Amino acid sequence: MTQIVRRSARAILLDGEELVLIVRTKPGREPYWVTVGGGVEPNDASVEAALHREVFEELGGALHVPRLVHLITDELEQGLGVQHIFVARLKEMDIQARTGTEFAKPERGGYEVVRVPFTAEDLRGIQLMPPQLADFITANIDAIRAVSEW
Repeated sequence: MTQIVRRSARAILLDGEELVLIVRTKPGREPYWVTVGGGVEPNDASVEAALHREVFEELGGALHVPRLVHLITDELEQGLGVQHIFVARLKEMDIQARTGTEFAKPERGGYEVVRVPFTAEDLRGIQLMPPQLADFITANIDAIRAVSEW
């Protein structure tokens, strides 16, 4: 059995009828969009706890109850990476309260918080990464909306 060497938690994060995303800009690369989230750290009590921490670090935000809806597995050099994809509604956000260390490192590029209408058409118009997540979201807009209302 292949060992899981990296876990991450990501949020399909809805606020009203919009999806909250981060536009990443890096020198020498076209801008791309990502969902809020990041790696699970050893001191995180669970993958869900990591998600709450990441939402606070990246948005100064808090979530209503997140629900695990999808997994993405990546083959890495030393084993597997697993991305745990949650659906959640944004409870609150204060960009001034962001605490992520990446914001203090200009070499990491830009992290602009944006809102995109939560429609397949609008999501197909951006470069949402990773592509497997973009495909999952656009194929399941109505189901994601329904899950977020629980």
